Amino acid sequence: MVTELDATLTALADPTRRRIVELLRDRPHRAGELAAAFEVSAPAVSRHLRVLRRSGLVTEHGVDDDARLRVYELRREPFTALHAWLDQVQAFWSDQLGAFRDHVETMRKDS
Repeated sequence: MVTELDATLTALADPTRRRIVELLRDRPHRAGELAAAFEVSAPAVSRHLRVLRRSGLVTEHGVDDDARLRVYELRREPFTALHAWLDQVQAFWSDQLGAFRDHVETMRKDS
């Protein structure tokens, strides 16, 4: 079973998709604006956007004046879940390092 976190990490594994996320972090962008920011074809950017959309990281919506234009923006929820998971990983390592520090200090006192 693929979880939302799995889908998020899979989508973010690609550097082009991470760059798209960085661009969308500042503000929503039209698909054409995103394609212009890369040295790959517009269809390639479209495929990356599809992966980001299917993973739930971005949403798309139309523009009132022109139904052909699509605007993409980030969704907050997947990034909140990713942040919570990273906090858990960080807490684990903080605990491990704290235990190691305590062990070293005990060894120093005993020597």
